[in-house]
Amino acid sequence: MLAVLPPCGPRDNRRVGGSALFTLPALRRARDLMDRDYALPLDLDAMARTAGYSKYHFARGFAAAYGETPAAYLTRRRVERAKSLLRTANLTVTEVCFLVGFESLGSFSSRFRRMVGISPSEYRASAKSAGGPLPIPGCFVMMWTRPHVGDRKPEEAVRAMAGFESEGDRRTR
Repeated sequence: MLAVLPPCGPRDNRRVGGSALFTLPALRRARDLMDRDYALPLDLDAMARTAGYSKYHFARGFAAAYGETPAAYLTRRRVERAKSLLRTANLTVTEVCFLVGFESLGSFSSRFRRMVGISPSEYRASAKSAGGPLPIPGCFVMMWTRPHVGDRKPEEAVRAMAGFESEGDRRTR
């Protein structure tokens, strides 16, 4: 059984044997890691380790399966998340930059402008002028995205701060 992968660079007719059936779930695990932990400093070695491949084999397989390199996919996911935060949260551009996993404001701004066409500040201003939901206070976003320690989940903490009881609180009475 042969599967034809989408074109990937100069060699357009790549064929893979039955191993493609085993490769795709491994690549999905790495893609899920990037979707879940986009804000963490992920490198090619960590992604390849999740998929169970060498970093070179992983990079080639990922590009063949998804049409972009792992680094390009991770950057796109980070910019998508930044766009969402810029539209809906009351955070500075710098706070958004670090929340989504970029390590410098300059690289964030240049990549954002290259992918979106306008700067993060211009994007926020255009989203604000277009209307839409009120921005979420930055303190709630920071609390929601912070890893929680203990038995209370972030949504339970928000409900407790707002004065609502949680299921666990009702059961203990």
